[in-house]
Amino acid sequence: MQYRVVLSLLIATISVQVSAAPASAPNDALSSFYAALASGDRTKALALLSPSVAIYEAGHVESSREEYASHHLAGDIAFAKTSTRKVRKHSEKVEGNLAVIWEETETTTASGSKPGTSYGTETALLENVDGQWRITHVHWSSRKGK
Repeated sequence: MQYRVVLSLLIATISVQVSAAPASAPNDALSSFYAALASGDRTKALALLSPSVAIYEAGHVESSREEYASHHLAGDIAFAKTSTRKVRKHSEKVEGNLAVIWEETETTTASGSKPGTSYGTETALLENVDGQWRITHVHWSSRKGK
């Protein structure tokens, strides 16, 4: 009988500790992806993408992390290093192991001969696998500022 009480207390203590442990949030993963691009950390940026990520941009599709790494990652890093991305509107919905994030952004760049501003919209889908949020789909769209 005494062992059952001790076991019950131990299980209750473990449950409280597990639930109190900080969990990586979907927005943390997405923000970390953009921070990795801006700092030029190719390895970290790729680690935040699912191997089967689908990236939609300007009517084009990159249908895996490997394809993105071999095509647009270097350009995205170069652009992110010379620009400032500001989230103007953010909303997200999390249900179980899936999350969707919608953002409206303003990006200012100083690269090239003339600086510019563009406005973007983004939808990102993330999945929690083994306690880690990974980007499984992203759709980027942007327009130049007036």
